[in-house]
Amino acid sequence: MQFSALAYKPVEESMPMAELRQLADVVGVIKSNYVEPVEDKALLSEAISGMVASLDPHSAYLDPRAYRELREGTEGRFVGLGIEISESEDGYVEIVAPIEDSPAFHAGIKEGDLITQIDGFPVQGVPIDEAIKRMRGEPGTRVTLTIARKDAPAPLFFTITRSEIIQKSVKAKMIEPGYAWLRIAQFQEPTVDDMAAKLQALYRQNPDMKGLVLDLRNDPGGLLQGAIGVAAAFLPKDAEIVSTNGQLADSKQRFYGRPEFYMLRSGADPLSALPPAYKTLPMVVLVNTGSASASEIVAGALQDYKRATILGSQTFGKGSVQTIRPIGHDAAVKLTTARYYTPAGRSIQARGIVPDFPVDETAEGDGLNALRMREADLERHLSNDRDKESATRQEDIEEQMRLLAEARLRKPVDYGSKDDFQLAQALNHLKGQPVQLSKRAGATTLAQGH
Repeated sequence: MQFSALAYKPVEESMPMAELRQLADVVGVIKSNYVEPVEDKALLSEAISGMVASLDPHSAYLDPRAYRELREGTEGRFVGLGIEISESEDGYVEIVAPIEDSPAFHAGIKEGDLITQIDGFPVQGVPIDEAIKRMRGEPGTRVTLTIARKDAPAPLFFTITRSEIIQKSVKAKMIEPGYAWLRIAQFQEPTVDDMAAKLQALYRQNPDMKGLVLDLRNDPGGLLQGAIGVAAAFLPKDAEIVSTNGQLADSKQRFYGRPEFYMLRSGADPLSALPPAYKTLPMVVLVNTGSASASEIVAGALQDYKRATILGSQTFGKGSVQTIRPIGHDAAVKLTTARYYTPAGRSIQARGIVPDFPVDETAEGDGLNALRMREADLERHLSNDRDKESATRQEDIEEQMRLLAEARLRKPVDYGSKDDFQLAQALNHLKGQPVQLSKRAGATTLAQGH
């Protein structure tokens, strides 16, 4: 995604005036005939929203609240409680982890807690986005969570004051001597700086590193500049990372691994101090169906240059660029303005990155990953202009249904833990040991070393 403040020319002379008059007539009919009074502002806002949403799944009208939340997300800051959540097996909101030093952390919220009500509103079966909206709000305001905890005989009630949360998108640690794990959860403004700091710390801890696992699973993307910076850290100097092509001249671009393409802040280049060893250190990139957009740019670039082995499941397939065009002072349009292409010219749109080694989420199967939709499943998705989309076969649908049934019985994977099966296979590959391939790959193991 890109942010843009480019001016645009008025297009009144090319507007279909008859249709605009028809729109005005419809507004008039609604205002004079609808069962209840309707505000002009609400009607027109919904009309704009519907018009933009009809283009493709990723274009959207951002009202003041949505625009503010988008900016908060890309900045790595938001006002809320400070919890990572997911949907539990029985439809409640499950606490994956409280963010350290957050209001929820200090209130005593624990991993594994189930949120059953938010300010008295039952959340079972409610979309996770709706639950997030109810927990976010203005700083200093309060929200009461009703919590079900395994070792508590009765529901617990926590009244928590919302505050600004600084969310870290990068995690890193040594998995075992010689092998490091670097996870990027989302590409935000601080991501490149945070990644560079983590990589330097890892190298100081173990300068004789033998391999690195870059974990992009469930990374939904984010800022294009972040993806360019992450890829540039591991690729040759000035390597092309991604290109874009669209209707306007400014959407026909090539992006290289140079500071002007990835730095969002003034100051020193965060990648300049990285040890040269990261340019040649053996790498595995972990991806899954939840890896989308900017994370696919990184995986695609590293794959094209044969710089890293891609391991996991086929990615989401979001090969389009969204640009934010401000409308007035407090609203904007998020508009799809281009398709992007890997350095080798591949389009990821509605196809995704195909792993070098297909590996399921668990030893028994692809787990919760099988529950996720891909770009090709979305209505009105852009076609892949450089590849034909294949129709889903009936046997594939039946297999997906079987996997869905199995997945509902398993808990989400704790990435980076000792129970992380895909991470274990990535380490096996780096060590030249056998890798257990996906059950649908037609083989069970493959020995591959560097």
